[in-house]
Amino acid sequence: MQPTSSVTPDGPAAAGTVMASPAATSAPMPDEWCLREFDHVSPELAPVLPETLTRMRSLCPVARSEAHGGFWVLTKYEDVLRVAQDWETFTSTEGLNIPPYRGEVRNIPVEVDPPEQRAYKKLVNAHLTPKAIAHWETPARELVTRLIDGFIERGACEFMDDFARPFPSTSFFDFALHAPRDEIAKVAEMASVSSVPNHPRAKEGWAGLSAWITSLLATRRESEPRGDVVDAVIAAEYEGRPLTEAEAVGIVQLLVLGGLETTAGALGLMMLRFTRQPEIPALLRAHPERIPTAVEELLRLDSPFIAIARTATRDVELGGREISAGDKVLLYWASANYDSAEFLDAEAFDPARSPNRHVAFGAGPHRCLGSNVARLNLRIALEELTRRLDDIRLADGADVQFHNTLTRSPHTVPITFRPGPRVHTTV
Repeated sequence: MQPTSSVTPDGPAAAGTVMASPAATSAPMPDEWCLREFDHVSPELAPVLPETLTRMRSLCPVARSEAHGGFWVLTKYEDVLRVAQDWETFTSTEGLNIPPYRGEVRNIPVEVDPPEQRAYKKLVNAHLTPKAIAHWETPARELVTRLIDGFIERGACEFMDDFARPFPSTSFFDFALHAPRDEIAKVAEMASVSSVPNHPRAKEGWAGLSAWITSLLATRRESEPRGDVVDAVIAAEYEGRPLTEAEAVGIVQLLVLGGLETTAGALGLMMLRFTRQPEIPALLRAHPERIPTAVEELLRLDSPFIAIARTATRDVELGGREISAGDKVLLYWASANYDSAEFLDAEAFDPARSPNRHVAFGAGPHRCLGSNVARLNLRIALEELTRRLDDIRLADGADVQFHNTLTRSPHTVPITFRPGPRVHTTV
């Protein structure tokens, strides 16, 4: 799906830019479909999403789809940023997806608007600053080391199952929630089906996730305080009163969805890019000091958080189109991140790109709460993966399929690499 690449010897690439070469790509969805029938939950879209979004940026940057009762699709950076920042005109309170669906409780604070949203966000922010999570680095690196030890001698692994999913979920359970590890698989599965609006078990997933969080909160109320974000939610007040159970569950629910789903997707997409553009891991292996800025560029290129919905609260003009009050609008972060009006050589990987105002974590007041956690985890993961895995290739015959709604993640990424030694004698 993504083009192959090469590092050119002169010009910007001499500073580490990996330029995309003109390789064949998959064809986008037909123009008529882009113009009038766009459907983000269509299985036909998932394999050709990047190509289709590229076509839509030039063909119809503000497109009107008749699917799901009708909605607008935004693909240009300027339009996406405008809507994300203007919460008074484009509200989150009517749901984040198209077609609309709800869990057992609202995801807080992303399904509320300021000033209420700011109050809820403040409750969590203090526990997710770079300073607050700095002590996670050593145990997170130890976890990464042990996961790599589990497959490095084989010279092959299914990257999603062996690393991309267990690393963020285990670290989140251990460091943020202090929840039992043996419940990770169950919770991760519920979070996964809940995030797909047309999944036959979506309602069941939301109910199960809500029940699990309710039980976690009850257990933690009877336990010694750990000084973590769960304790903060339990002790929090809003407008002078304790949080309701629904509010507390909604806040933790959002943290779980973000902590488990999007980082795993980011890791899977990054590894898939490594197999197709081996110059990138080679560059990072030779220059590990570039990894922090490379993380930002890889997030721009392969955003796991690809879209979000808003609802217009009044009639408004956008990109020359008239949007009416009550209309649903779908913002494509993943498309905005490739807009050449904002990013020079948008298809190229440039670890020194500056400025890099990507919207992989969203934008505006609802920007991702867990961005600092994601950055920490991704940096540590790439430092260890690029140091220990060499000659990474996609396994012969691999057929990579994607989870594709508001988030994008490969279901499987089977890879091979040069076998290496464990760091620990036991795993």
